[in-house]
Amino acid sequence: MRNRKSKIVNPKSAIPQSLAPFFQEYDFAQLDPQSAAPLIIERALQFGTRAELRWLFAQYPRGQITDWVKRFGKDRLPQPHLNFWKIILEIAP
Repeated sequence: MRNRKSKIVNPKSAIPQSLAPFFQEYDFAQLDPQSAAPLIIERALQFGTRAELRWLFAQYPRGQITDWVKRFGKDRLPQPHLNFWKIILEIAP
């Protein structure tokens, strides 16, 4: 039987366990940080703590996060969060 942890090449790239409550409808252990990037970006921007957000910005290029906010933020983030991230990421209103 294979150990699930062996799938993680770089432990720093693993999704922080503290984000697990925000992925209840998914098998958290099976979420891949790269293929599930849009979902992970969404949940971390909406619910993440400072530590989780530090991980997010270390895991994904700032441009990828900015593009996600531009493309999906209006539909997927509450307005106060969207406004906050537009300021932080220097996205024009």
